[in-house]
Amino acid sequence: MLIDDNQIDNFITNHIVEKSGIAERISLMNSAIEALKHLESIKEDYDKFPDLIFLDISMPVMDGFGFLDKIVNFPKVSKHACDIVMLTSSNDAKDIERASKYGIVKEYFVKPLKKDMLDLLVNHRGDA
Repeated sequence: MLIDDNQIDNFITNHIVEKSGIAERISLMNSAIEALKHLESIKEDYDKFPDLIFLDISMPVMDGFGFLDKIVNFPKVSKHACDIVMLTSSNDAKDIERASKYGIVKEYFVKPLKKDMLDLLVNHRGDA
């Protein structure tokens, strides 16, 4: 799942993820609230719930950290069967440190997503 209010960033990320072949399905969400509503409706269905979520920080109404505060209690997330990757334009050390405090955040990447970032992610997920 990709969560970002910037349609161009979603398009680019979607293209890179599709091309890499690491995902069977990719859902695009334009806001954290839209994503939470969708995930709430499928939170008990482990087959439909994503294994991996790319999350932007800077979004209107609810930012990425607000999303993290809500999703941390979802069953698949709390059982560490869903990883979150921060994919943001922020390289602010405070944001990086804040994201690292969430055990579900596995990586912090600065946009745009690149193939070598996915390779790193796949290697880390394979080690788990």
